[in-house]
Amino acid sequence: MPVVPLRLRHFLPLSIPGLPAQDEALAHADDPSPHDGRQSALEAYGLLDSVPEAAYDDLVRLAATLCGTHGAAIALIDRDRVWFKARHGVDAEELPRSHSICNQLIGQARPDQLLLIGDIAQDPRFAALGLSLQGGRPLRFYAGVALMSPDGHPLGTICVLDTQPRALSAAQADGLAALARQIQHLFELRRYAIEQRRLLSEREAFAQQLENAQADLQRRHDLLQHSASHDALTGLLNRSALAQLQDSPDAVQRLGRAAYTLMLIDVDHFKQVNDRHGHLLGDRALRAVADAVAGSIREGDVAVRYGGEEFLVVLPGTRLATASEIGERIRQRVARSALPFALTVSIGVAGGEPGRDAPDQVFDRADQALYRAKASGRDRLVVDDS
Repeated sequence: MPVVPLRLRHFLPLSIPGLPAQDEALAHADDPSPHDGRQSALEAYGLLDSVPEAAYDDLVRLAATLCGTHGAAIALIDRDRVWFKARHGVDAEELPRSHSICNQLIGQARPDQLLLIGDIAQDPRFAALGLSLQGGRPLRFYAGVALMSPDGHPLGTICVLDTQPRALSAAQADGLAALARQIQHLFELRRYAIEQRRLLSEREAFAQQLENAQADLQRRHDLLQHSASHDALTGLLNRSALAQLQDSPDAVQRLGRAAYTLMLIDVDHFKQVNDRHGHLLGDRALRAVADAVAGSIREGDVAVRYGGEEFLVVLPGTRLATASEIGERIRQRVARSALPFALTVSIGVAGGEPGRDAPDQVFDRADQALYRAKASGRDRLVVDDS
């Protein structure tokens, strides 16, 4: 079998003293500038310092078996080192770039081109480096094929190594080039997987942003709805919300199904509270009344700040006796409010029967009852008796 490879015409001029032009081309990659396209291309694969992987380990063993050499490696050229992604018969995990053969050989390498040093001891560039294989045996033979990125950047080599000077047959050279192509395919699959994970992460982040934005819009919408329907000072419903309830068929139907009660509450002498104690304490007094109302009514009851110091409570499914008890609780709680002055309320209560009383009529009767409570001395509850 002949030992002269078919691609001998592509061999680099290894015997000429001094660094050839291709060495100078790759030497620029020593610059850690962020504009180094070769380094960026290498880092895009996420290979450097990655854990051992069986696929790459198998390929270097296959390379050594194919070429009949003691060692083989997948060498990647980092900024200031050569790092072995996979190695067979090689002790070192990495080498300084200045002590690496492949660093100097692939500056102008082409795809499938064999890089060969038949006898390292006879090459003045590498003889003094003292390179060795497993067990400290001196390195005498090197052959490799460059691993290239799709845009032509040299990333490293798949190389076979031996302790004896030798050559490769044409079939071995072809096989090593085929292994290089397979390694490049693995690199691209890895980069594709990294890109897909990045895109998936970006999509998930974007979806989360959309979800957060939607939740924020919903919160804003709910806040606006709450602000539009609730009194800013007391937190109770406002007259706008009451108007919506009056226009709601469901709310009207609910009142029409069973007896209900309306309660009107008015703060006694509220103008004097403002005149004597100021509007800030006047606001505190209104909040105290609202708190007393909210703390006394039941779930399903409706409390509205109807006017400046007037409150309306709707008690569905409630008879006058129960409504009176609730009203008394409100009156007593207001009287116990933690304010620097005495505060009382007057309350008028009226009931409605389904199919008999329109809500407006019940409201008028409650208003008349409130008028009688104020006329008879205030700080009391009066029930409509009509």
